[in-house]
Amino acid sequence: MNRIIRSHIIEITGILIIAVALYLISFSSDLKGSLNVPPSILNLNTIFISILIEALPFVLIGVLIAGVIQIFVTEEHIRKCIPKNKVLAVIMSCVIGALFPACECGIVPIVRRLVGKGVPIYAAMGFMLTGPLINPIVIASTYMAFGNNMTVAGLRMGLGFIISIIIAFAVSLFFKGTQFNSSTTIEYIHKQPKEDFITRLWSMLTHSIDEFFDMAKYLIMGAFLAAVVQTYMPAKALLEAGNGPVSSIIVMMGLAYVLSLCSEADAFIGASFSSIFPTPSILAFLIFGPMIDLKNTLMMLSVFRFKFVMTVLALITAIVFISLLLVSGFL
Repeated sequence: MNRIIRSHIIEITGILIIAVALYLISFSSDLKGSLNVPPSILNLNTIFISILIEALPFVLIGVLIAGVIQIFVTEEHIRKCIPKNKVLAVIMSCVIGALFPACECGIVPIVRRLVGKGVPIYAAMGFMLTGPLINPIVIASTYMAFGNNMTVAGLRMGLGFIISIIIAFAVSLFFKGTQFNSSTTIEYIHKQPKEDFITRLWSMLTHSIDEFFDMAKYLIMGAFLAAVVQTYMPAKALLEAGNGPVSSIIVMMGLAYVLSLCSEADAFIGASFSSIFPTPSILAFLIFGPMIDLKNTLMMLSVFRFKFVMTVLALITAIVFISLLLVSGFL
């Protein structure tokens, strides 16, 4: 416990130091003059700060709701909602995921518990895909990020839901069983003694704090990389890399995978590229990233078999790419 507290103190101190330094650079004109800060650094800092200020409230709301669900809603409650019929199970799992405010940073442990408690792997994948992609917090943040315009948020929700169903059905055709690797344990299946409300509330807050620090690190890194790209990579270079419907979708899917952003904040970073890339490419960024990214792949590999994870990665990549390419002519 002391080690965990010290770790959080170190992380909080580091974030505060960075925040103070950025504030001084951004708002102290005297400091600007004395240090002769290049305009590009100031521009980078402005973009970086603006992304964080817009995104952090949604991250905080998301981790609090995820903490409540993590502690007060059991996997048995979710499992009872999933029908025996495979078609209905896939659809229902995607519906439940769409209503479940979970970031992709924490979705893999939840899916592991669901599969361990008897949820079919294909239904668990439907839940994993829609949970971080189109839950209410993500849709609200997307709506805000694109200037209170429901078009992109609606397209993200509709296309993301359809694509998730297709992928979950594809998984049901290729895989059966839990697909756990040899190192995965299922001790969490055993029922734990019922705790009192205060203990569960404290567990909820602890989980929310852990979730926030896990996500905040990726958000800060993603915001900084996005600011670097926008500041130092000329718009012409990005346009040349993605100057067609095919290449632009590939570029944005690649960015989404590498940046590994929190789904509750990725819309603000995606919106910052909207002046460079067309709507289908932005949608590819917003749909592909929450479904699978670099950190999510590593987390899945720690739980599931290598062949299963690589197949899921290939399915998501192919189906998202083909779907966005097909609809690009209508957007």
